[in-house]
Amino acid sequence: MKKLLALLLAVVTALGLAACGGGNAATSAAGVAGNTSGATTAASADALNVHIETEVASLDSAAATDGTSFEVIAAFTDGLYQMDADSNAVPALAEDCQVSEDGKTYTFKIRDDAYWSNGDPVTADDFVFAWQRACDPDFASEYAYMVYEVGQIKNGYDVNSGKKKVEELGVTAKDEKTLVVELETPVSYFTSLMYFPTFYPVNRAFCESCGDTYGTSAETVLSNGAFVMNSDYTPAATSFSLTKNDKYYNADNISLKGLNYQVIKDSQTALLAYQNGDLDVVTLSGEQVEQVKDNKEFTTVNAGYLWYISVNESKYDYLNNVNFRKALAAAYDRQTIVDSIVKDGSTPASFAVPEGLATGSDGKDYRETAPKYDIGDLTAAQDYYAKACKELGQDTFEIELLVEDDQTAQNVAAYIQQQWQQLKGVTVNLKVETKKQRVEDIQNGDYNTCLTRWGPDYADPMTYLNMWVTDNSNNYGLWSNKEYDKIITDCISGDLALDVEKRWDALKEAEKIVMDEMVILPVYQKCNAMMINEKVSGVECHAVALNRVFKNVKLS
Repeated sequence: MKKLLALLLAVVTALGLAACGGGNAATSAAGVAGNTSGATTAASADALNVHIETEVASLDSAAATDGTSFEVIAAFTDGLYQMDADSNAVPALAEDCQVSEDGKTYTFKIRDDAYWSNGDPVTADDFVFAWQRACDPDFASEYAYMVYEVGQIKNGYDVNSGKKKVEELGVTAKDEKTLVVELETPVSYFTSLMYFPTFYPVNRAFCESCGDTYGTSAETVLSNGAFVMNSDYTPAATSFSLTKNDKYYNADNISLKGLNYQVIKDSQTALLAYQNGDLDVVTLSGEQVEQVKDNKEFTTVNAGYLWYISVNESKYDYLNNVNFRKALAAAYDRQTIVDSIVKDGSTPASFAVPEGLATGSDGKDYRETAPKYDIGDLTAAQDYYAKACKELGQDTFEIELLVEDDQTAQNVAAYIQQQWQQLKGVTVNLKVETKKQRVEDIQNGDYNTCLTRWGPDYADPMTYLNMWVTDNSNNYGLWSNKEYDKIITDCISGDLALDVEKRWDALKEAEKIVMDEMVILPVYQKCNAMMINEKVSGVECHAVALNRVFKNVKLS
């Protein structure tokens, strides 16, 4: 083990010199107490000082694609529903919701006391405009599929493909405060989608007056939520703030006077800022956990993300061999990765659907009743590899493992590189890129293998399993299986969509195909290690959609 870690350190150092991304989710409502060196500045000012690791990419709910942007957008915008501390969908702007007997029509009554920060009432048309805009092919939202594929809103596919006009999308304003939504097929988790930012309302007149500048500054967004964006926000700002919205319908229950965000990319710098009293909430790297793990202000929460290796089997014949993929998956020790490299509470993954994502009709977590998969160890890897070599008529292979320029990700990749090269004849080269470039390359199929991740958008196994349908944009390896496609289609719009228990069993069957075929190579399920000031309570951490919510925070 010492030799292995020494080799890992040497490889990482070399890389650094060479190259200067219905059910309930697991949650942690964090409010920990403890240390004498916690921050106190924010508590005395009735505002919360929060660390984020990257800049906000967009304040436009239809254009944003990253967790940081979603978190900030949700701080100043409410949707029809929001999450409670246990990640259940509870009404927000929706005062009432009626569902038709066939489960295909939802009628929402918008609160009379909901207003935008410019004084306009929040109306049903704000939702009609927002959803049409997100589904409009001319806008090209990356999350349009949430409307037409996940939400199954009527005519969504045809609207997004340009076959029908956006006005034909199945969402209408019956009157100023009544929103009617028609679905192609019943969606059991539809109300839980409503807290995802793509489904947030947008004030039509204001957005159109901003044109292409909408969502690019504090002046080009409106608030209907707990906070209002202050003018210190600019694109790529490294610090900015929000102030409590006194016009918010639930303002009486909002204790915080504001939120102060600081972008600090270096985790050690962020921890020092916390210890100096400049931050109340900070995210740690695994390297720092050893320093603070006994501190009562330290906590870990399920982040929901699954880290895995995508293999481009459509472009490389040897990656198209299932025994070769199984050899790669079995060759690295997942426990060593989480214990000795990641070190933030993350857990080994031997599945395609994470723990703590969703519960079935029996009230049990999906993983609790889903099959357990034995990926194997190095001995099994060598057996699979021998079979693959015989089937391929080849005994030497060169692999390129693409990884983003995050230090932990590079450390994990370097370890996997070393493990794969224990298979005789295998050579592995690491390619380090920015997250943006890495995402672009895998989406374009310009890669061999890639260490990547996926975070769930909604609390259902489909948020993962739908990725591997033929021609899905997130099916980077372009794997295709007709039996698998049929199961997923039946679960979305066929007979299985109407039977909760049979659908659940079918999703388990679909996951089994993914694992039997080793479509992806699972690595680990991510947890976030955090420090939270002892004077702070009510930080809500979720595994789905919105990783952190601060509107219910109280300071003592």
